[in-house]
This record gives sequence, structure tokens and C-alpha cells, in this order.
Amino acid sequence: MEITREQLKRYSNLLEEWIPKEASIAIAARDQYIYYAAGEHDLQLKEGQKVQPGSIADLVLQNGIRAEAVLDDALFHIPYYGVGYPIDISGENAALVIILPPPHAISPPPPYRFLTGKQDEDWRPIPVDKIAYMESLQKKTWFYTEKEPYKTNIPLKDLQQRLPDNFLRIHRSYIVNVSFIDRIIRDFSSNFLVLLHDGTELPVSQSYIAEVRNTLGF
Repeated sequence: MEITREQLKRYSNLLEEWIPKEASIAIAARDQYIYYAAGEHDLQLKEGQKVQPGSIADLVLQNGIRAEAVLDDALFHIPYYGVGYPIDISGENAALVIILPPPHAISPPPPYRFLTGKQDEDWRPIPVDKIAYMESLQKKTWFYTEKEPYKTNIPLKDLQQRLPDNFLRIHRSYIVNVSFIDRIIRDFSSNFLVLLHDGTELPVSQSYIAEVRNTLGF
């Protein structure tokens, strides 16, 4: 991966305005940490150090989604609260992890009960249980109910954090309501497709196959 330390440091600098001074920042790619800026809560990570299984960085790299947890001292001999985000560095998947003392952990906001979407010039509140799937398309987020499209200003990655458990991320561009899934099939290339009751076909990307299979149990 051809990227300089100065380029990596830019990611760190972007966070300085909102993270507390005790935070440490780590960036991991493939199976190792490629950048580490120690704060007051220092895990003493080293650049080139292998990513430990079960760590926040590992969860992000394996699943390609945001991860958040309080971990005990089993991995780094010091407990920590970590929030990890999937990022892209030179075309490769990577993880940016903010490391804080455990007291910084906060309760997540409650799941959405409805989303307000725009259709033509109207805004309509739609109960989330009526939404079949959500899509990120051309830097805009859409959700669909009975094939009716609605636009929202909330990015897909933010929606994912506040949706009920019956919503499942299957692709970088799609989140599906499991209640609307008719069946899962394979296309001519043996890739998985999610087929909804109304006939809509949604692709399952390679990076989400394991999560989809574990969640749906097949």
C-alpha cells in the first residue's frame, strides 16, 4: 500500500476538533496497524503490529462496517472503549479506530421508528417497518416502500446504526428489511442475490456474505 505517513496523519488531524485529548487514533489495513497517534489513553500500539482478533480494528476490517465496544484488558493489558470506522486508503479497505477510556462509552440512540422521505416536493414520515430496502445511489440515499422511492438526507452508514435488528446490510449500497425477503438465490456467476417479495433483486457483496449467512442462518 503506497501511502505516506503524512497522508495518514491527515485522517488524524480531521478528528482533532471533536475527539478528547485522551483519545488515541489507530489506522489498520490488511492485517496490521499502519498508523498510530498516542493520546493520554495509550494502548502502546506500534506501526507494523498485527491486528489482534477480536479488537475493534479486526471487527471493522472483517465486516466492513462501523464497530463500537468496550473491551477488557485481555488484548492490550488495559481496558478501552473503541469506535472503528471503515475507510478507503488507496483503493484498499482500512479501519480507523478512536481509542478512549471506558467511561466514554455512551448508550446508543434509540432505533428509528420512522423516516421522513422526500417524494417530488412533499415530505412524508414513513414507519420503518414499511420500508423494504435502502439504497445509496450517486451520493444520495433512497428508501423504498412498495417500490415507491423516497429520498433522505441521512447517509446509509448513519442509518445503519439506528435501524431495528430486522434491517441487514448486504452491500456497500444496500440495507434490506429481512421481513421483505422472499428468498436468497445465486446468479449465473454464483454470487448471492436477495430476492424481495415484489421481485426486486439486490446483490450481496463478497464483504457482507459472512454477516448475511450468520444473521440469516444458512
